[in-house]
Amino acid sequence: MNRTRLTLRVDFGANRALGPGKVRLLEAIRDTGSISQGGRALGMSYRRAWRLVDDLNRCFREPVINAQPGGADGGGTTLTAFGLELIRDYRAIEEAAATAAEQRLNKLRQRLRVSGAGASKMPKTSVRALSRR
Repeated sequence: MNRTRLTLRVDFGANRALGPGKVRLLEAIRDTGSISQGGRALGMSYRRAWRLVDDLNRCFREPVINAQPGGADGGGTTLTAFGLELIRDYRAIEEAAATAAEQRLNKLRQRLRVSGAGASKMPKTSVRALSRR
């Protein structure tokens, strides 16, 4: 089973980024027609989902959603043409990067320890997480 994957995040400067989580949220909103249902589908609160959408709306010149208030009796959310384009562009960049990196990823994968053969159960870390300590 191939569990190696390339994760892509596009940083636009201080506190402005587009990554897999925000794109998955936009896809979930597109599929459910709701910020709350989209967030719930990804295991996040409405507040968290709304904050991520708001972050995207503040990052770009055009909004990513059209929200119609209405609660349980109506309302709903659709993605704008720009929101749909943002998903398409991100996924295309992600695919191009994975294709470009495939040979080197295979090389790294071949050098991995076999699970259980001295591989420790260390938590996933990143440079950002380490720099906060």
